Amino acid sequence: MARTLTASKRRLYGVLFGLAGACLALGLQHFGVLDRWEARTWDWRASVLAKPGKATDQIRLILLDQESLDWAKEQAGLTWPWPREIYSAIVDFCRRSGARALAFDVLFSEPSSYGVQDDQALEAAMSKFRRVVGSAFLSHSPGHQTRWPATIPRPEFKVAGLQTWLSHTRREEIEFPGAALPIPEVGRRAAAICNVHLDPDPDGLYRRTSVLSVFDGEVLPSLGIGVYLADHPGTSMSIKPGRLALGDLSVPTDDMGRALLRFRGPAGTHRAYSAAAVIQSELRLRQGEEPPIQDRKAFQGKYVFFGFTAPGLYDLRPVPVASVYPGVEVHATVLDNLLSGDFLREAAPWQTFSLVAILAVACGALTFGIRRTSAFVLVSVAFLCLPIPLCLAAYSKGLWLPLVVQELAVASSISLTLVINYATEGRQKRFIKNAFQQYLSPAVIEQLIQHPERLKLGGERKVLSIFFSDLQGFTSISENLSPEALTSLLNEYLSAMTDIIQEEGGTVDKYEGDAIIAFWNAPMEMEDHAARAVRAALRCQARLKEMRSHFQEQAGKELSMRIGINTGPAVVGNMGSHTRFDYTMLGDAVNLASRLEGVNKRFGTHTMISEFTVHHLDEEFGLRRLARVAVVGRKEPVTIYEPMLRHEYESRKEALSAFAAGVDLFEKGSFAKARDTFLGLSPHDPAAAAYAEECQRLMASPPEDWRGVWVMGTK
Repeated sequence: MARTLTASKRRLYGVLFGLAGACLALGLQHFGVLDRWEARTWDWRASVLAKPGKATDQIRLILLDQESLDWAKEQAGLTWPWPREIYSAIVDFCRRSGARALAFDVLFSEPSSYGVQDDQALEAAMSKFRRVVGSAFLSHSPGHQTRWPATIPRPEFKVAGLQTWLSHTRREEIEFPGAALPIPEVGRRAAAICNVHLDPDPDGLYRRTSVLSVFDGEVLPSLGIGVYLADHPGTSMSIKPGRLALGDLSVPTDDMGRALLRFRGPAGTHRAYSAAAVIQSELRLRQGEEPPIQDRKAFQGKYVFFGFTAPGLYDLRPVPVASVYPGVEVHATVLDNLLSGDFLREAAPWQTFSLVAILAVACGALTFGIRRTSAFVLVSVAFLCLPIPLCLAAYSKGLWLPLVVQELAVASSISLTLVINYATEGRQKRFIKNAFQQYLSPAVIEQLIQHPERLKLGGERKVLSIFFSDLQGFTSISENLSPEALTSLLNEYLSAMTDIIQEEGGTVDKYEGDAIIAFWNAPMEMEDHAARAVRAALRCQARLKEMRSHFQEQAGKELSMRIGINTGPAVVGNMGSHTRFDYTMLGDAVNLASRLEGVNKRFGTHTMISEFTVHHLDEEFGLRRLARVAVVGRKEPVTIYEPMLRHEYESRKEALSAFAAGVDLFEKGSFAKARDTFLGLSPHDPAAAAYAEECQRLMASPPEDWRGVWVMGTK
């Protein structure tokens, strides 16, 4: 092809280049190469176009925030978890206020530690309201119930076409063999029991939710749908591939039974009230006093969701419109979309294919027929920009139209044009610079032309060792110090801990108040990343011990730190916009590390690591196997360990051996023998004391299907 090609031939070659660009882009999309980039562009669209819907004001949130935890501790001396009687006050207030229904995003899966009367108080309140929705956690892992208990009535939901639909969808994602169901007092009074488990997309963000799940042949809807059914008993339900119908309402679904959510805005878009304010309002109304919530119609005719936002309860999730978003508001968004009738749906493959082919062919035909550089730039820019308004318009119509595949098809078509021009006219370099420098960086241009498969618009998947730390009782410490004194103490503490983390080669992700989040093995790779993380944790504990007396003089109490470490795959990289971003991480391994930090409280330990971290360690450390635990938000139980320096391990070897023997008895179900073993160790070992207490509880209420797993009942 030379400069003497006729205009018609140049257009023909342009059409071929366009088809080649379309095939390249569609091929990469088919194999999932573009998924992560497409997800980021979708999040941008969701953020830009987020706005309240017609049903947004019909929803209210009651949030158990840090303020509520502080109020309960200061005013009533209540520590977490709260007694169930507190929740009964919330139920009574919603009933008194005329709420349509109340949904609890709380797993009442264990009897109250305050006794059976405490559970009965909540049952009585639910019995009066009759439209309270309970939560369950369905799982594919052992350690949960495998049959619907006789103490809880089976759901009355009947879904027409369910079995046919299951045969046409990925039923392994819908049917669950295990469940953590509510206690009988809650389960038998719940208007509906819903599966509150949320699964993120592969990049760790929550964009979809399952509309319903099946356990032991029974249908458990998602919380947002369940609260609607509680207010509309007897609603007919039917399902077929691509759609769930609830009376006159419908929900579009994918082949995994998930709905794509239309988020209304950042956290707080749905009007929210502090749990403390609601509880105080109910208590004062009972006494004939003025409540803190003056608006008597605040909940009247509204759907109410109760959930957690306190940082220590770990129910904050990244979504397209916010990096920190309450899990309960995700469920509220489901109901919002249902009532507004504006769930989103993904474009059909034929729609995407047709649009990509048309754009790429038109772009190739026009650009290859242009000789003038300025005109080439204008046409190229126009075609690169065109998919953006197309996709924004599609979003406004409720359609996820892929953007990246269009951009890549157009860019590939333009790139092929430039390559051929370079081969025939020797002008590739000049064309690339003149045509693309106005809107793409030189690095991206080189990747587009030379290695399009290497393009990255987000993070990369790597195995990391992840470190979460938190100061015990920091809230009470902060209340006793002036802002200046608190800042000084926190800066001194964080500086000391950060120095150690960085000396061990770690990357500090962020600080969240007194919490430190860090990771190893990125951006620099290191074979011993797990050992470095554990060594850093032990060094941090040792350094805090040295500084404890100094901090006690400042704060008036001792500072103790809890650390959780996990090793596993995560997405790490520059997350954010193209111009402003943070180097951070996302993924299930990150969530598990944060859970382990909190699990320390249950065992009275200060440093805890997962079995996945242990797999990467050598003989440098001594390890005490603590337990197998099932944390909220994770399907499989995980074995946890307490690390220590080798010389400490040797000095405690006899006691640690006895502890290990007690754990073995406990996991075999010999609770009495295990308790006796742990009681002998408990005066000097908080973990043994925790086991002794748990053995006593299990002896009083033996489990039916014991698998040796501690189930963490709260998030």
